[in-house]
Amino acid sequence: MGILNATPDSFSDGGNYTSTDAALRHAEHMLGEGATIIDVGGESTRPGAEPVSLQEELDRVAPVVERLVDEFDALVSVDTSSPEVMREVARLGAGMINDVRSLQRPGALDAAAASRLPVCVMHMLGEPGDMQRSPYYDQPVEDAVTAFLADRVAACEAAGIARERLLVDPGFGFAKTVEHNLRLLKRMDALARLALPVLVGMSRKSMIGKVLDRPVEERLPGGLALVALAVERGARIVRVHDVGPSVDAVNMTWAVLQEGANQ
Repeated sequence: MGILNATPDSFSDGGNYTSTDAALRHAEHMLGEGATIIDVGGESTRPGAEPVSLQEELDRVAPVVERLVDEFDALVSVDTSSPEVMREVARLGAGMINDVRSLQRPGALDAAAASRLPVCVMHMLGEPGDMQRSPYYDQPVEDAVTAFLADRVAACEAAGIARERLLVDPGFGFAKTVEHNLRLLKRMDALARLALPVLVGMSRKSMIGKVLDRPVEERLPGGLALVALAVERGARIVRVHDVGPSVDAVNMTWAVLQEGANQ
């Protein structure tokens, strides 16, 4: 899953793809490098991010989604929590909804159900503006994350979203310290009890910077290590900025995991 931030303030590439043409060129590049999904976002969810108006989010996202579908026949995921955006991008041909707030905004469950699209729900406590203010868990983080996602999956099913349309994301970097993130990845197989596909996103995140003392532009090697570990622990979609190297990391990891499977 290649990340396409149509935002001026995302943490690593904010402002790079705010024009529709620039966004399309970048998406075409990621597809050429092996991305099978393009994840389009119009509202930054970095720590401390401020929400944007509905109209601003629509103006950023809708033209990009429409042209990606029409010109590239791409499988487009939309990173949004707004029910109005969900309805509009479904009309324009988007193939998936990716909601960091797990369909908790009023009307989001109904909009996602009506779209009949696959939906990814993610673990986060609070909002991006305050999620990193002393995050605390009174149980092991992997158990807390799994329990939260189980509750959101149940809510989705109750709203009419079929289980086979659901994916889960443990939310690395969202309301979690470095120690939480490292433990969560080490014990990510706890999510297997949900019996749903797992999506992960750790690309260029601060956990890499803090462990390795690297600025954003030097975090690729650490990110590739995390990609390999996540795939080994059950991830089936990896959400990344650097598609080409990540495809190689996934394919090499998968070759090792599948060694002997056909013998």
